[in-house]
Amino acid sequence: MSTAKNISNNPSAGGMDRREFVKSATAATAGLLLVSPEIAFGSRANSTPQLGMIGCGGRGTSVSEAFVTRAGVRLHALGDLFQDQLDKAKAKLDELNQSQGHATIDASKMFKGPRSCNELVSSDVDIVLISTPPYFHPEHLELAVAAKKHIYLEKPVATDVQGCKKIQELGKKVEGKQSVHVGFQIRFSPEYRELTRRIQEGAIGDIACAQGYYLAGDLPRKAKPGMSPLEAKIRDWAFDRVLSGDVLVEQNIHIIDWINWVLKARPERVMATAGRKVRTDIGDVQDHFLTIYRYPGDVRVGFQSTQFLTKWADVCLRFFGSKGYAEAHYNGNVFIRGTNEWQAEPPPPTAEKQKPEVDPLSEATPEKVKAFVESIQSGQFHNQLDQGAESTLSAILGRQASYEGKEMTWDHLVKSNQHWKTDVELEKLT
Repeated sequence: MSTAKNISNNPSAGGMDRREFVKSATAATAGLLLVSPEIAFGSRANSTPQLGMIGCGGRGTSVSEAFVTRAGVRLHALGDLFQDQLDKAKAKLDELNQSQGHATIDASKMFKGPRSCNELVSSDVDIVLISTPPYFHPEHLELAVAAKKHIYLEKPVATDVQGCKKIQELGKKVEGKQSVHVGFQIRFSPEYRELTRRIQEGAIGDIACAQGYYLAGDLPRKAKPGMSPLEAKIRDWAFDRVLSGDVLVEQNIHIIDWINWVLKARPERVMATAGRKVRTDIGDVQDHFLTIYRYPGDVRVGFQSTQFLTKWADVCLRFFGSKGYAEAHYNGNVFIRGTNEWQAEPPPPTAEKQKPEVDPLSEATPEKVKAFVESIQSGQFHNQLDQGAESTLSAILGRQASYEGKEMTWDHLVKSNQHWKTDVELEKLT
């Protein structure tokens, strides 16, 4: 594998609007056609990138769809603990492969069981998509790094402090050698990128404070009658705090990462509380959090989340400054009000989409996946592991403050070297 220059991959840099961004991306893609496939994928003659996915749940399958349909990648191998997950993913991804003129997934590239990650990373894939329960991310990342694969690692990168430090160590090993992305797709939404650029260039003046919330509904139960307690726990890993990291770390981290991105900083301290008042029938995670983060410059950020609502949800982030305020919702309302007013507009219709999307996240994952694949093909490898660890630690900081019922500082958290150990023994799965 060729040693290549690493770039920081700051999506907010450059100040492009949507049209400039699309034009630039198109030009970059055209330029990549001139790159020899050996630079990106060794001596293999076929330059179509081959993707292997470990963890065939809903999120991983969704991201892999973008790889196949938007980034010119073929889904080549699958790994999971359970046969039904493998079969479901194969049926969907075979159809997508065929729609792009690619072969279906061969039965020999279907890996099942506790060692499925080892077998998948040892196969002839170029890229590994890791979408297993977060507790296992450091272990699975280490295997993929050792196998010299390019890696797309879902968030959060770990569920405890020691796991985050392991991720940072692995980040030093891949520098300039492999491309690694972490699944914070918000940073690649054209609308959110433009909003962030304007805020950072002073559109709302000096930021005084911010407000965010992730008000979400309950999650489906995946365990079925007759399953062993071990299998049921793994199937419903999102409700287990050790496997998932709890709601603030597993789900709400998207907004915590976004705050870090806009403020170009990590939190210094946090006060937080949490509760388990509505969803008490399963697991041990909380069902709501209330936090107050303090960032450099004495910028206070209030963040609230729920994960039990029915028939309604909203995700929003607001920044308040000396010249106005900026607001963005998952549902598409992205704007600035005040001295420098601005409203994000949906992209114009295309041949593929006759109606403009109003969801600012509709292009986030495809744009992120394309940027990742382009970094491999160009040899300008990305390394997002340190950023991913920092955002995960930021979320863990709030979680631990709520657990301990007192203000928690960044330095105290990092020095704690907190380590969680699960009682899940994968080898005992039958």
